[in-house]
Amino acid sequence: MRLFRALSLSFTVLAATLPAIAQDGAHKHTYQSDVARLRKIVINSLYSHRDVFLRELISNANDAIEKLRLTSLTEPMVLSGAESMNITLRAFKEEDGTTKLVVRDTGIGMTPDELRANLGTLAKSGTSEFLARAEKTDTTGTGNLIGAFGLGFYSSFLVADKVYVASIAAKTPANPEPVQYVFASSADDSTFEVYPDPRGNTLGRGTEITMVLKEDALEYTDTVKVTELVNKHSSFATQFPIYLFTERTEEVPIEEETPAEKPVKESDEEAEDEAVVEDVTDEVEEKPKQTQTVTVEEWVHLNSQPPIWMRDPKTVTDEEYELFYQSTFKDYEKPLGWAHFSGDSGSGTAFKAILYIPSKLDDSFWQSQQTAADIRLMVKRVFITSDLGEDALPKWASWVKVVVDAEDLPLNVSRELLQNTRFLRQLKSIIVKRLIQTLTKMAERAAQKDDEEDELAWWRVSQVFNNALKLGAVEDGKNKEKIAPLVRLPTNQRKDTSLDEYVENRKKGQKQIFYLADMGKSPEVLAKSVFVEKLNARGYEVLLLGQPLDEIFVQNLRIWKKLPFQDVAKSGLKFGDEDQDPEDEKEQQQELAETYKPLLDWFKKETQGAVRNVVISNRLVTSPCAIVADTYGYTANMEKMLNAQNQGSDAKTVMHDYAKKMKVLEINPRSPLIEGLLKRVAQLPAEDEERDIEAEDELREVTSVLIDGALVRSGFEVPDSSEFFARMDRILRRSLGVSETAPTDDTVRPAPPVDPSPPADDEFAFDDTHLPLDPELLGLKVGEPVLETQEAPQVLFEVEEVEDVVAAAEESVPEVEEVVVEEPVPEVEEVTFEEEEAEEKHAHDEL
Repeated sequence: MRLFRALSLSFTVLAATLPAIAQDGAHKHTYQSDVARLRKIVINSLYSHRDVFLRELISNANDAIEKLRLTSLTEPMVLSGAESMNITLRAFKEEDGTTKLVVRDTGIGMTPDELRANLGTLAKSGTSEFLARAEKTDTTGTGNLIGAFGLGFYSSFLVADKVYVASIAAKTPANPEPVQYVFASSADDSTFEVYPDPRGNTLGRGTEITMVLKEDALEYTDTVKVTELVNKHSSFATQFPIYLFTERTEEVPIEEETPAEKPVKESDEEAEDEAVVEDVTDEVEEKPKQTQTVTVEEWVHLNSQPPIWMRDPKTVTDEEYELFYQSTFKDYEKPLGWAHFSGDSGSGTAFKAILYIPSKLDDSFWQSQQTAADIRLMVKRVFITSDLGEDALPKWASWVKVVVDAEDLPLNVSRELLQNTRFLRQLKSIIVKRLIQTLTKMAERAAQKDDEEDELAWWRVSQVFNNALKLGAVEDGKNKEKIAPLVRLPTNQRKDTSLDEYVENRKKGQKQIFYLADMGKSPEVLAKSVFVEKLNARGYEVLLLGQPLDEIFVQNLRIWKKLPFQDVAKSGLKFGDEDQDPEDEKEQQQELAETYKPLLDWFKKETQGAVRNVVISNRLVTSPCAIVADTYGYTANMEKMLNAQNQGSDAKTVMHDYAKKMKVLEINPRSPLIEGLLKRVAQLPAEDEERDIEAEDELREVTSVLIDGALVRSGFEVPDSSEFFARMDRILRRSLGVSETAPTDDTVRPAPPVDPSPPADDEFAFDDTHLPLDPELLGLKVGEPVLETQEAPQVLFEVEEVEDVVAAAEESVPEVEEVVVEEPVPEVEEVTFEEEEAEEKHAHDEL
């Protein structure tokens, strides 16, 4: 009751003495340029979704109270001035007809400097992003830009013509006697005022935002409307109570006055012994009681329901889960999934928790070694920390968002001591386990194809967090067998598949999981690679790995469901049905080997040092040849990764060079090009006396071009690109009938001779005569707001400021009458070269 009386008294004083803007001692300030633009965008572009203003103001109030609570742990003095921590809402009508809505908190409060800094200027990194996004697109009606960029206070101008912010900072040793100040501004004004509150220190502590509502915003004085908005957006946004002032009428009976009874006196003592006899009469009918109408004022507790994580999951709706997530984690998109659970850490600490799968991954996830900052740890409904230090979730799972409420941890321990408790180490393992279980259930529901929403949710999870899950399978050795089935990989037959699905759909006799990795290549490009020609033709499924983590992921697993992974870009490709080949096909392979032996020997002689072996291919269909890595050699993708890691480093080991040379040239005996090459090699004379040097050189050049082409086709780099293109140039000349020795006109005008003289002082001076100093030439109009101009809007304000300063300076300088004074020209003293040099040396020594 004492709380309600205090609140009523405070608002009574407020209603009677709320000041106007014009006050003695008021200082008028101009909004920072970005703030002016932001206010205009907020008011004009987001007008149709102005309900968000109340959510943002309550969120700011919660932050102020939370800051007070944390500060009080080290400075208990800040709690003086107000008894409780709460947020109050009240709407009322002044005598002059204006309607006002007041949002008040008993938080940390603000000093005059903080009022100017927090409400009149911006120093946020997201400001430029917001301006660019809002000015480039039509944001009318989107309703999700406010709050996403920290613009909570400015949303008040969506419903108010004028806004007054009264605030008094909490008492501290540095500020033991704070003074209450008022920030005042209008929706259409480019200035604001900050002045001492003429009412005095009425708040005790905290901040009070008074909004003079617009004519079309009077609906926010309706308590039903305000209650609806709070329940929808803010009932879970704060752990502090939210009170709404309400008035209702009641019919109460009028109490009738009863006549006083007359005392009975006995004159005779014997009267005490006499029996009293009363006559029984008929009962008198009671008259209807009179009533009167009275107005009952009360503060209604809007968020009195228990926290959502304390409730039975069966009683919580999907909408409540989504609203709680959005208000708690300041995410204006719905989560993709969640898990509501309770448990015991194993050390005797019971807890309840809600785990959420967000709809997006932070842009900084891959750029920084961040730890999870969205694990909200509470003890008995009191927020403790979101920084778990060494016990934070691993990098791959740091994107998950969790609220944990423990029952038995002491509240008076320091954060450093809390980080070292056994409970936090166990909690980390529990959250990771529950995350994997939640994702697994989402994948299973999507695989059943019973609900389109489940399929869409899992599809979005696989699109957003697929690479993070690959990282988890690589880093988390304990859980990699559980994480790997969640990873989705594209194939030559499907857009994506899991490893389990791949194994289920393998061909009869297939004993390997085929994959092709080439970082940066799309699945469509990889599907056309020379390495998968035979696999495509025979209907085998191949994993197409184009992401940086893909090959590391499969190599870390090595085996899945007893099937080893086989890189089809390496030698040793087996289909699994070789034992079932008919005898005539085996005989045909033997005949091909004998037929092409001269060509194989020719290639081996011409590729000494470049490849380890030359063989007939069983993987090529249309391509004439390909370069594959030997069993222990580097594939083209692995070479790219190693070169990127060792760029600029001279640490080239013998094993590194050896692995790079472990390549095998495979030729396609069914290719017309290879057949023609075989005929040319067979025509070469066996005796040295009959050798045709010119024909051999031409054949050798064709062979080199063919091998270089195979390197490029297989993803490797050509050792000498200049020589490669020179050979191509000679072949093109021959095909066009152009002489190979015909020179190119390479006449080039030489550079001027060397100039030994030093450059002149003004030779490299910056010429700024071409710069448009007039802002009109920049496409800017001085004095008009820049809302649609996107290029360098700050220049406009700088130009205006410079012009104002110049104009003021010109007005303040009096005109000076020109006076000509004739002075005798001094004689020039003749100085010799030696004297001048001596003076320069002396000046240099002085400097």
